[in-house]
Amino acid sequence: MDIQTPDWVKHAVFYQIFPDRFARSKQPHKRLLPNAPWEDWQAMPTLQGYKGGDLWGIIEQLNYIQNLGINAIYFTPIFQSASNHRYHTHDYYQVDPLLGGNEAFKELLDAAHQRNIKVVLDGVFNHASRGLFFFHDILENGPHSPWLDWFKITGWPLAPYTGELPANYESWGGNRALPVFNHDNPEVREYIMEIAEYWLKFGIDGWRLDVPFEIKTTGFWQEFRHRIKAINPQAYIVGEVWGDSRQWLDGTQFDGVMNYLFAGPTIAFTAGHRVVLEQVQTRDYKPYPPLFAPEYAVKIQELLQLYPWPIQLTQLNLLASHDTARLITIAEGDLATVELATLLLLTFPGAPSIYYGDEVGLPGGLDPDSRRGFPLEAHWNQEILNTHRQLVSVRHQYPALRTGDYQVLFAQAELYIFTRTLETEVLIIAVNTGTASATTNLDTATLSTQPKHLVYGSGEFEWYGEQLSLTLPPRTGCILG
Repeated sequence: MDIQTPDWVKHAVFYQIFPDRFARSKQPHKRLLPNAPWEDWQAMPTLQGYKGGDLWGIIEQLNYIQNLGINAIYFTPIFQSASNHRYHTHDYYQVDPLLGGNEAFKELLDAAHQRNIKVVLDGVFNHASRGLFFFHDILENGPHSPWLDWFKITGWPLAPYTGELPANYESWGGNRALPVFNHDNPEVREYIMEIAEYWLKFGIDGWRLDVPFEIKTTGFWQEFRHRIKAINPQAYIVGEVWGDSRQWLDGTQFDGVMNYLFAGPTIAFTAGHRVVLEQVQTRDYKPYPPLFAPEYAVKIQELLQLYPWPIQLTQLNLLASHDTARLITIAEGDLATVELATLLLLTFPGAPSIYYGDEVGLPGGLDPDSRRGFPLEAHWNQEILNTHRQLVSVRHQYPALRTGDYQVLFAQAELYIFTRTLETEVLIIAVNTGTASATTNLDTATLSTQPKHLVYGSGEFEWYGEQLSLTLPPRTGCILG
């Protein structure tokens, strides 16, 4: 079948923003509650506390984002909600007033688009919150509510706030704050489709879908795709699925998923035994046990064979997100791990996604610690920032790094070398995760062109006919182009 995916995603570098934690507007008159009881910006975040970040603040930081080389932003939820992460949606048609409301979002969307930056929103369509009108009506009116069949009510009375009684309704993960929609109800299905269409018409460039695997109604995601693409054929649909996603990536549903199957092996290879186990044990993306180069090569080859090539090019690749500890904390502060993993991220097929703050070395353990306020400039790690800027720039410079073929050239011990090739453009990417210098001689007879320049990193290389001699210092990587 002819699989169509959005072309712009293949050339995108995403920046994931958790809106409450990225930037507070410097213009207090624009904020709904300028004197609200916000948590101290630099203090450790709490599960329930708000830092007061808003969309006006993000608008003020768009130059920073653009200068980083970012051309797409993925926002975690921005709709009205009584939670700092806003996965408890109260109103799908209202941007949270604490963030600046629909007015601020429209201004942000226009300002981003003027800079050729795409905007993707988080769609929480499996469940809502106790505060959503339709569920709240059931709480108020019980069996007499006209919206009973919008949710999965199993008995009476409902107990939304106490754990001492049965909830008597289905909730996501057993969390009573998150009642699950009844997607088999055509009214619910239409309600969600219209929300998705509304924001596409408003101007967004796509949806990231929260726990879409929970929605098992036959044909739901096929209809979703059909209706979204009817409005904008280039709209991006990306699902939050942590494992093998073949059942959703058949060309009739999502354009890609959050590629934790890339993140896990890449961290296991670059961090090795440096992984702090308590920071990864609660998640199933497996950044441990350590991988050597041959094992990493097998994992990557398996991943690249899992989905059709047009899907591979629109995967959302990442090293961390709001649902994981940050890489620098997982690797116990090891800067080389961050550089090597970022090098592999920015040279892999699909759209790389940088979690806000990772580019300046912001640490953070598991939730809520992974959702800290973006640090003051005095606390930025300039070395990590420079690494990100260089690698993003190189990715934009060379089309082969975005849509070229990926071939493993060499994988032994701790040395991993691969090529990205597009027509006559050939790049060689080499990574040495070991603590000793590594040298190899490669037969490159299959390459159409011999890269002659060190585009990124450190290393020494010489050509002897079709033989490449390459030496990499310990814990470093390079790109030849």
